[in-house]
Amino acid sequence: MVIVFAIILAALVLFATEAVPVDVTAIGIMIALLVVEPVSTMLVEWGVLESAVYVLRAPGSEVTAVERGLSGFASVATITVLAMFILSAGVRRTGVIQILGRKVGAFTGEDETRQLGATVGIVSPISGFINNTAAVAILLPMVTDLAEKGKTSPSKLLLPLSYASMFGGTLTLIGTSTNILASDLSARLGRDLGIPELHAFSMFEFTHLGVIMMAVGLVYLMTIGRQLVPARIKPAEDLTSEYDMAEYLTEVVVRDDSPVVGQRVGEALEGTDFDVDVVQLIREDAVFLEPLGQKVIQAGDVFALRTDRDTLVELMDVDGFDLLGDVAVTDTELEAPEEGHNLVEVVVAPGSFLVGETLASANFRQRYDTTVLALRRGGAVIRDRMDRTRLRVGDTLLVQGATDSIDRLNNNRNFIVAQEVDRPDYRESKIPVAIGIVAAVVGLAALTPINIAVAALAGALGMVLTGCLKPAEMYDAVEWDVIFLLAGVIPLGIALEVTGGAALLADGIVAVAPSLPPIVVLGLMYVVTALLTNIISNNASVVLMIPVAVEAAVALGANPFSFVLSVTFAASTAFMTPIGYQTNLFVYGPGGYEFMDYVKAGAPLQAIFAVVTTLGIALFWGL
Repeated sequence: MVIVFAIILAALVLFATEAVPVDVTAIGIMIALLVVEPVSTMLVEWGVLESAVYVLRAPGSEVTAVERGLSGFASVATITVLAMFILSAGVRRTGVIQILGRKVGAFTGEDETRQLGATVGIVSPISGFINNTAAVAILLPMVTDLAEKGKTSPSKLLLPLSYASMFGGTLTLIGTSTNILASDLSARLGRDLGIPELHAFSMFEFTHLGVIMMAVGLVYLMTIGRQLVPARIKPAEDLTSEYDMAEYLTEVVVRDDSPVVGQRVGEALEGTDFDVDVVQLIREDAVFLEPLGQKVIQAGDVFALRTDRDTLVELMDVDGFDLLGDVAVTDTELEAPEEGHNLVEVVVAPGSFLVGETLASANFRQRYDTTVLALRRGGAVIRDRMDRTRLRVGDTLLVQGATDSIDRLNNNRNFIVAQEVDRPDYRESKIPVAIGIVAAVVGLAALTPINIAVAALAGALGMVLTGCLKPAEMYDAVEWDVIFLLAGVIPLGIALEVTGGAALLADGIVAVAPSLPPIVVLGLMYVVTALLTNIISNNASVVLMIPVAVEAAVALGANPFSFVLSVTFAASTAFMTPIGYQTNLFVYGPGGYEFMDYVKAGAPLQAIFAVVTTLGIALFWGL
């Protein structure tokens, strides 16, 4: 038990600090648990220990520690989540959400109330049937465009988008990976502990409570929340103004006597120690974008540069440039889609290879033939020496590039392009097929004995066989960091139960509140889980808290299924920090938010949900 608690403590620190990616932490947990028994057995043979240490199975059990430790990879939850990523991608590739976005934009106009109502009213129900993380990734460009065209601050819409997706995730079993994992844990504990009340969730097990929570949440966002969510980004400004680029974008002309005439751009500018990026090369009537490294510089060439004033002065002295007077480089020069020029925001997605890298180490400019003009992390904008900044999930890059380069970024799951990009490869003819497959998966899981994992895998296969997805796209659709996170943390719940750690924690909770009625303890379970989820991964908090909740319910003589539901709902609704839920990170950069914005807008909502969830569970499932 001591060893398991030590592993949990180390895991909590790593999850909270993200010193390494959460999926790497999860695999580390799994390996640590797997080596305890064989290492302790060797120490017994050497006379160091009196007996071996068992954390994943009871001594003498027919099930091996390796089988238990690797069971996360074969878990129904892991397989179901994997299949749901593929189903969501099949829907996304049809472009149906983008079509919906265009219709919404025509309806809302410049009315902020309509924009907010449409944003939260669309994402919530959609999130009940495709993974809510995927729903936000799909809808984020639509919402930012809605704000731009309606002259509304995107900050007023993006945080509600994230929150509303969490409401929708509570509608069905497949709304979020947390629900699927909790269902699998509930069924396993029911079998292992012989508790008949504990079972896997049905498709619409808690839909009635989810509808109530969604309604309460939407009312909050349209009233109190609307006042608490700040307008961090001013509306109706172009991107260069939004990022305060006036002092960092300029145009220079190459003098006849410049020493760089005849040199390649990469050697003369991009290969130097100067903090400068060449955004465009203008030669007579032609405008050239990346790749520019091999272009030979000629006298009279005009360069649009991203640099600071001090560096610019040095460049003019050393390289023989003259500043073009009365020239402001704005969106007008950088954003001309009809000429193949695009200026967009690109969000670093969870699981992106860029996380932990710098723009220089990732070779971003050369890899994608684009220029990064600025980097926004929450409310802070970085414009100097961006190539040295280690990137995080949710960082937003202001990128300028040619149309085909932006299309490549848009098609890459490492990024979310935060503006709508016209994509000719949408398979609109497959819209009825993709929606029909998702409906069939839901129907099979809800109305027949077919397990949700089997139905979801069949649906994923159907997406490929019907042409909604290409085979290669199926693998690209899966967020493998989430899969490894699930596979890694599931054994931790097993170890917590096997060693008695869950029972010990539950006894502590019951001992602290011996005179409190079960409904108050149920509410405390929600609060503890919600606070934990706002610090670490939602899936990790479910794995840790469900065994504890079950043991606490048994000690109180209460309904353990109600306690499982309390933990499940709390882990699916983390409103108070940008790191509490992936969707919060998605909007962190594009919304320009500060950490305290989540606390101010999310804490009252978290408190309201604690009361509504607790009373709803007590009403519908009893104590």
